[in-house]
Amino acid sequence: MDQIKIENLEVFAKHGVFPEENVLGQKFLISATLYTDTRHAGKTDDLTASIHYGEVSQFIDAYMKAHTYQLIERVAESLAEELLLHTKHLQKIELEVKKPWAPVGLPLESVSVKILRKWHTAYIALGSNMGEKEKYLDGAVKALDSRQDCQVEKKSSWFITPPYGVTEQDDFLNGCLKLRTLLSPEELLEVLNQTEKEAGRERIIHWGPRTLDLDIIFYDDLILETDTLCIPHVEMHKRDFVLKPLHEIAPYKHHPGNGKTVREMLEEIQK
Repeated sequence: MDQIKIENLEVFAKHGVFPEENVLGQKFLISATLYTDTRHAGKTDDLTASIHYGEVSQFIDAYMKAHTYQLIERVAESLAEELLLHTKHLQKIELEVKKPWAPVGLPLESVSVKILRKWHTAYIALGSNMGEKEKYLDGAVKALDSRQDCQVEKKSSWFITPPYGVTEQDDFLNGCLKLRTLLSPEELLEVLNQTEKEAGRERIIHWGPRTLDLDIIFYDDLILETDTLCIPHVEMHKRDFVLKPLHEIAPYKHHPGNGKTVREMLEEIQK
């Protein structure tokens, strides 16, 4: 992506651990690298096709002055999120918050925190085989889309599929959605688990009946394995109830591990 840079914007604000910092205030220097596509603006000379760095600078100044935080880590995190949420065309931001007058009792030029934050693309599988199945699935889509840090960009049809694993239970209603999100994989998993809980999900029998099941299938091109999370989903390439709805919205999405497209993986299990 192209870059627009704002370097060492001076802001007088009231952030710091010590009470006098919150009362008297001090100078901060803010640098931001804004990642976007400037091609259209460069071809048309149209300011609305790009990011207005003057407006971004004014936003940073106003936000820094309107809030008071103890840690510059918190300043950087909250400011980056607000800029990503409210700046049209902004896909990613590298933000540095410098504190030239840091009260450490030693000579130094500045203390700073630099972070990189961006919008991510995740694909989520949804399933239900208890009660009002479609209502549970629609409710999950609405719950995710209602969050500031999540935007549902595409949703598949709902597919009726036979149960997997424990077969003596009702058929499932399954689907997939494409999600634009600022959440990390772990934060997203927590949100999905909470959404399941609010739908009455009880984890009693493995592969048993459930009101709502939400799984992260892909997250950007990330390959991740922890005690609680595996991305891409470990068995997604074997499951037609995942691949069929996923194929409807992302047939040419590549699995970052095996390199195959969703279409290729679906064709393999249908042979």
